[in-house]
This record gives sequence, structure tokens and C-alpha cells, in this order.
Amino acid sequence: MESWGKAMNSLLFIQQDVLPALLEGLVMTVKLIIASIPFGLATGTCVALGRIYGNKPISFLCKLYVIFFKGTPLLILLFMLYFGLPSFGIALSPFTASVLGFVLCNGAYNSEYIRGAIQSVKGGQLIAAQALGMTRRQAIWNIILPQALRRAIPGCSNEMIYLIKYSSLAYMLTYIELTGAGKIVAARSFRYTLVFTVVGIMYLIMVSFASWLLSLLEKKLYIPGWSQHR
Repeated sequence: MESWGKAMNSLLFIQQDVLPALLEGLVMTVKLIIASIPFGLATGTCVALGRIYGNKPISFLCKLYVIFFKGTPLLILLFMLYFGLPSFGIALSPFTASVLGFVLCNGAYNSEYIRGAIQSVKGGQLIAAQALGMTRRQAIWNIILPQALRRAIPGCSNEMIYLIKYSSLAYMLTYIELTGAGKIVAARSFRYTLVFTVVGIMYLIMVSFASWLLSLLEKKLYIPGWSQHR
């Protein structure tokens, strides 16, 4: 009976105290993810194109970008943006600093996947498109890039999944997302194990749902027989 009472007390605590706070934090996490993913993908695409098709200065700058943001720990980058930039007269909100940090880091990794995908497309296609009257830019945009983005989906999908988990670092900038909300509830109740178990389950659900959506996207964009003729 005592164990049954403890279980009921835990369920009541989760229902009345934990879930309402975590759902508010979940909304903030989703806002972070929705704001970061498209810009991270766009940044990665631009950097990859710059490295491959840009002139020497642009290619060099894009390479430096990748080296710097792949080599800088994300938490350090977030601290630099939120706590460091005010020294130069630039003050960012916790949300803006978090999104900017996620985009810069995510873009660097995405660029490597997209760059590899672009290089996997046969170079003769670019020459053939130009022979048919397309400009170099038109050929890259309409012929090379659509194929490359399809091939980059598995790698970029992994980065999107990582971004969902990395979003928990925004709490360090006082942005109260899912992990931050869990920390506040746990600190008030001293029931850390229970609270963070629920937090972990919610992250697991988010990651599983995102993986399912990305799997559907990959199947939707798959061209039968295409992978055998790379």
C-alpha cells in the first residue's frame, strides 16, 4: 500500500506540477528548432557552393568558416555571442543568441554533407547543361544542386536531430526551454530523477517524431534506380 501511495503521489506530481511547466518549455524549444533548422540548411548550402564554385578568396573564407565553427564547442560559441558581444556594443536576446549560435554551428556541419553531395554529382552534367545554353549559375541551381540536396538528406537529417538535443544548451543563456523548465521544477521539488526522466522522455518523443518525418521526406524525394546511376 505504501508503494502504491508513492506511485500515485508521483503521478499526481507529474500531472499537476511537471507537465504544465515542461509543456511551456517544450513550446520554447520548438520555437528554437523551427527558427534554426531552415537557416542552418541555407547557410550550409551557401557555404558548400562557395567552397566549390566560388573564386579563391570566397572559397578560402568558406573553408575558414567551417574550420572555426566545427572546431569551436557550441557552448563556448553561445557564451561568446550572448556574454561577449555586449563588450562590443552588441546585445542579443537569449533567443536570438541561441538561434544564431545554432545556425552557425549547424551550417558548418551541413556544408560538409552538402559539399560531398555536390562533388558526387558527375561533373559532365554541368558541361552538358552549359552546352545546351544554360549559364553556369543556372546549371548549378537547376541541375547540380537538386541532386546534391537529395543525396545530402541523410547527413543533414542527423544534424537536425542533433540540433534538437543541442537546443538544451539555450538554458545556459537564461532562455527557459524544455531543459531549463525541468531544472526549475526539479530545484523547487528536489525530485531531480523523476523530473529529468520526464524531460528525457519528451526529448525522445521529439527525436523519434523528427526522425519519422525526415524518413518520410527521404522516401518522398527518392528516385527509383537513381542511386544505382551515380
